[in-house]
Amino acid sequence: MQKRKLGKELEVSAIGLGCMGMSVAFGPAPDKKEMISLIHAAVDRGVTFFDTAEAYGPNEELVGEALAPFKKDIVISTKFGFYSVNGQQVLNSKPEQIRQSVEGSLKRLKIDTIDLYYQHRVDPSVPIEEVAGVVQDLIKEGKIKYWGLSEAGVDTIRRANAVHPVTAIQSEYSMMWRSPKEKLLPALEELGIGFVPFSPLGKGFLTGKIDKNATFESSDFRSIVPQFTHENMEANQVLVDLIKMIAAGKDASPAQIALAWVLAQKPWIVPIPGTTKLERLEENLGATEVQLTPVELVDLNDALSKIEISGDRLPADFLDKVDK
Repeated sequence: MQKRKLGKELEVSAIGLGCMGMSVAFGPAPDKKEMISLIHAAVDRGVTFFDTAEAYGPNEELVGEALAPFKKDIVISTKFGFYSVNGQQVLNSKPEQIRQSVEGSLKRLKIDTIDLYYQHRVDPSVPIEEVAGVVQDLIKEGKIKYWGLSEAGVDTIRRANAVHPVTAIQSEYSMMWRSPKEKLLPALEELGIGFVPFSPLGKGFLTGKIDKNATFESSDFRSIVPQFTHENMEANQVLVDLIKMIAAGKDASPAQIALAWVLAQKPWIVPIPGTTKLERLEENLGATEVQLTPVELVDLNDALSKIEISGDRLPADFLDKVDK
């Protein structure tokens, strides 16, 4: 497995594993033992970067149990500050809450230090300088090694980085959501901060396995995502058709083309596609072997610029929590 560097020091596998779907968000939770086996399979195949969060229900416990034998060889990222209270999304990055969250995550993950600790969403009621100050103290105390922010705007990132260097930003990025390329990526390159895209496969849509006739259970997050209405899936099929055409010419799968495109944008980008199936894991990791030439990238980006994606990437109450 190829390696990439986030920030100045943190080296991880070129593709990480997003573990959220192993516990929540995409329908009934899979069998725990099977998910532990899948995480072990990822380690066996060279994955060293695993992503979870306090907000993902029992996911931290799952990840902690699965990775307990490999602590010295892997990097675990988790997150604080974003909670579901009575079905509502609530932000809380008060200093006392951060400290409480750190202790809880350390216990659930069965580790002494969190490798990469993200603020899950920016809390407008707590100055980011105050959050960064608490994080800086936690780093001095040995509770965390590196820190980052998720779905943060460029101004917030600059202010946070001025207090203590930020190692990585996690935000959505894929052929379906290319907005980070405009302002975020140039700022991260300037500041020397890594980028960790979540949903690099468009929540599964870019795999070509989902069409306008797809239905989602109420426990599947996509059931409330605007992009996944029948009308919007039908409208967005033009993107999948483009990816399938390129995949056929490269002897690759649509998922591999979608991930290869993300990887090709910058050498400090590390996508974290999630899966609950071994064959999908192996397919995703195979994307590191797919090379898009500079000419192919120019042509692909030109084609993408002509495709307008229908539907918002997140429900309204989630978009309200995204820092601009």
